[in-house]
Amino acid sequence: MMWSYILKLVVLLPLVCGLMIGCLYLWRRLEARMPGNQGERLVKVRETMMVSTGTKIAVLEFQGRQLLVSVSRSGVTLLDGGNK
Repeated sequence: MMWSYILKLVVLLPLVCGLMIGCLYLWRRLEARMPGNQGERLVKVRETMMVSTGTKIAVLEFQGRQLLVSVSRSGVTLLDGGNK
């Protein structure tokens, strides 16, 4: 009885610890990609809005300028490149 408990402990404890370490590692790697936490990037996405199926418009900030772009399956098009 006692040996089965020890065997389960020896097998499952490293497995659970490995899963915890793996989750923390993945969280740290994917944290920078989460919306709202863009860190110190050169291009920041300020806002996006769906215009139609497959087409969005987005406000980007780059070097102090705000850019309005259209994003669709065919590519990205600059709509307005004005200043703040």
